[in-house]
Amino acid sequence: MSRREAPIVGLRAAAYRVPTEAPEADGTLEWDATTMVTVHVEAGGATGFGYSYASRAAAVLAVELLVPVLEGQEALDTAARWRDMIDALRNQGRMGLAACAVSACDAALHDLRGKLLGAPLADLLGRRRDRAPLYASGGFTNWVDDRLRDWTDEMREAGFEAIKIKVGAEIGREAARLATARQAAGETALMADANGACDRKGALRLAECLADHGAVWFEEPVSSDDLDGLRLLRDRGPAGLEIAAGEYAYDAWGFRRLLEAGAVDVLQADATRCCGITGLMQADALAWAHGVPLSIHCAPALHLQPALCLQRLRHVEWFHDHARLEAMLLDGAPEPESGMAAPDPGRPGLGLELREADAEHFSVWQGRAA
Repeated sequence: MSRREAPIVGLRAAAYRVPTEAPEADGTLEWDATTMVTVHVEAGGATGFGYSYASRAAAVLAVELLVPVLEGQEALDTAARWRDMIDALRNQGRMGLAACAVSACDAALHDLRGKLLGAPLADLLGRRRDRAPLYASGGFTNWVDDRLRDWTDEMREAGFEAIKIKVGAEIGREAARLATARQAAGETALMADANGACDRKGALRLAECLADHGAVWFEEPVSSDDLDGLRLLRDRGPAGLEIAAGEYAYDAWGFRRLLEAGAVDVLQADATRCCGITGLMQADALAWAHGVPLSIHCAPALHLQPALCLQRLRHVEWFHDHARLEAMLLDGAPEPESGMAAPDPGRPGLGLELREADAEHFSVWQGRAA
């Protein structure tokens, strides 16, 4: 049987800044909007769609630096296209925005491959499961107690297997917030994310506070760059409190450093940052080799198809901001049911389409290859 050929004939990128429902905060930052960077890749009469959450600079970078190595090349060869993009960024610095630009393009290429072959991406990657377990994520540090209580109660009623809230470094304040969330969560597992807000000793004190309130997960207690600090929390923190990090690992080398340092009980990965779905599959292989579970960070709509194929998957984060934005702008965005999500089997690729007319209102940059 002859091999189908589908050379890439165009790429366009855009950025959309969508206001949050209200100002939000975690242990280290405050924000009032979320920016989605989108990429569309055209080949063989089909268009692939991918995205990241990053500055609009990532969209500019995709058009200016990645288009030259993608146009005219075979779209179905996603592994080759991924390597071409990685090599093209050698002198730019691959971490951060560059990795986010690659991530959006790589997701679009995987989506395009599914559309060209007429199959959901999970079928092409090799399905491990039919549904993905979810955990609810929100509980921002600037929410008043009533808002935190109501949201936690809503997530419990929706059947999520666990509920994660943001925490800061001030023990007294966080103890009160944890008590509120614990009461509303009932028997549902409680998780906490400090976003690197603590120093090592403060993180140990906060870990004890979390354990006192029955929490089972402590994400980024210290900066994810502090591998020794994360290992300290693993070794000296309360039994039963898992340490998690990895959302700021931008490539396989970043995941490898976390794992070889023994820094995490659970590895996190984000395909909108770690050089795409290709990078996510690499993270899964590393997690498998180190006997560590893998949890997916944010962007639930983009992650659902590949999550069905991961060997070490623990769960997918149903992040409040991203779930809201994806429901607003994407056809095919999943809906949770009893703490699980499954894609529409009739939609090829990632199963997602940007509603561009709806997104246009939030546009902050658009560009395409000349």
